[in-house]
Amino acid sequence: MKEAILDAAESRARRGGYNGFSFRDLAKDVGIKSASVHYHFPTKEQLAEALAHRYVDRMAVYLGDPTKLQPRAAVKHLADIFIKANEADDQMCLCGVFAAESGNLPQRVLPEVVVFFDLISKWLNTALRPAESAPKAAEIIAAFEGAMLMSRVMRDPAILRSVVSATLKRING
Repeated sequence: MKEAILDAAESRARRGGYNGFSFRDLAKDVGIKSASVHYHFPTKEQLAEALAHRYVDRMAVYLGDPTKLQPRAAVKHLADIFIKANEADDQMCLCGVFAAESGNLPQRVLPEVVVFFDLISKWLNTALRPAESAPKAAEIIAAFEGAMLMSRVMRDPAILRSVVSATLKRING
C-alpha cells in the first residue's frame, strides 16, 4: 500500500508540484480512506521526503556506472529519461519541480532534492572525464531541466529534443 501511495503522489507531484495533491487525492487514487494515507505517512512533509528519496534511489539505479559509457552515450542515457518523462509519461522531473518550489518546500524535503542534483552532477562529471571537450555538468542539467519546462509550457517536445541534440554535438570523445 505504501508503494501505491508513493506512486500516486509521484504522478500528481510531477504534474502539479508539492501543492498539487492532497492526502484526499491520493486516497481516491489508491482506493483507500484518507486516514490510511496518514497511517503510512503522518504528514505531507514525510510523504514528500520519502517520495524524493525514492526518486533519487531510482535515478541512481537507472543511471548506473558512468564509467561504463562513453561520454556522449552517457549524456544521451540521461537525456532519454527526460525525453521519456516529457513525451511518454507527460510528467516533469520530480526534483526539478520540487527545486522550482524550493522557496516554499518543507525543510525535510529540500535535502533530498539537493542529493538528486548532486547525484546527477557527480555522475556526469565522471562520465565526461574522458571527453576532450564537453559542457559542464551544471550546464547539461540546467539545459535539460529548462528545456523540459519550455517543452511542456509550449507544448512542443521538439524543444527538449533540440537542446539534447545541441548538447550531444558539443561532446567530443
